[in-house]
Amino acid sequence: MTVFVRGAIVLVGAGGLAIAGGAMACGSDTPTPKRTVESPRYVVAWQTLPAPPVVGEHFVVDMVVCPKPGAKRPSSVRIDAQMPDHRHGMNYRPSVTAAGGDRYRAQGLMFHMPGRWVIEIELSDGVVTDRFPTEMVVK
Repeated sequence: MTVFVRGAIVLVGAGGLAIAGGAMACGSDTPTPKRTVESPRYVVAWQTLPAPPVVGEHFVVDMVVCPKPGAKRPSSVRIDAQMPDHRHGMNYRPSVTAAGGDRYRAQGLMFHMPGRWVIEIELSDGVVTDRFPTEMVVK
């Protein structure tokens, strides 16, 4: 089973990530602003460093993955990006490492040209995979 969710941009206050719909708080030590995406099982708050990414330069994505009540922590966290208008992806394969607790860091991403990109975060618990595509226009 796979769950697809469209991303939304939100600003998160200094108190961290508060999820009204899920009645939970997670990632209180994460900086702002954030992009937040949500599925029935997870909330993911993430940001690029630098923000926004610079065309032709590597960037990092810091994420906080918050399992909702009853959901397992993901056993796999992946990220990729595509340019749907041009039908291609990045020229690099990013890697994701655990950064402690619910935090993850993706490195090795680069947008090699300006335009509309779709970043997709993928979480799997080994049985179910949730995918979070979020559009980003890079200038």
